[in-house]
Amino acid sequence: MNRLQLITLTLVTVAGLTACKRNPPEGPMPMPPPPSTTGAGTTTAPTTTARVPEQPPVPPPITDPGGITSSDPLTTSDIDVINKNSPLKPVFFAYDSDSLDEAGRKTIADNAEVLKKYPTWVITIEGHCDERGTAEYNVALGDRRALAVKNYLVTLGIPAERVKTVSYGNEFPFNPGHDEQAWKDNRRAHFMLTSR
Repeated sequence: MNRLQLITLTLVTVAGLTACKRNPPEGPMPMPPPPSTTGAGTTTAPTTTARVPEQPPVPPPITDPGGITSSDPLTTSDIDVINKNSPLKPVFFAYDSDSLDEAGRKTIADNAEVLKKYPTWVITIEGHCDERGTAEYNVALGDRRALAVKNYLVTLGIPAERVKTVSYGNEFPFNPGHDEQAWKDNRRAHFMLTSR
């Protein structure tokens, strides 16, 4: 073989090797090696680091400035539904009286805490009486009862503009009976949520 043929053969070989490095071979890719066996018949899989996707953080419930969560039924229910199962309890009075007793003041204090939790609520306090007495007298007595409750709420920090009053006298009895128990049930100041 002469020198020119040897140089040509060398160049062709180098060019072929260079082309193999640049272009991937055609056909299927080679399979990874099988797991190696170590010890007494145990196999070890090749180690790979799989990245586990991170779970997104659970957002906290939406809270308004008053600290009320959006899942609170008292913020999402209809006003009529709230009034049927009201967290605001009625205040009861002695016969022919508009004075608050200890139980009445405790009930008003509990209601004030509810109203502080829901600072946008506006309520109406309805004054009611039992069936005894004239209609005019009972309307006046019911008005004094409603005002007594409102005034005590204001002393507990509830703004007066959030509390309206009305007297129904003996027009809408809670208990339709005509005995001592019915009269006791009907001598009350009833809380109604009117807007929020």
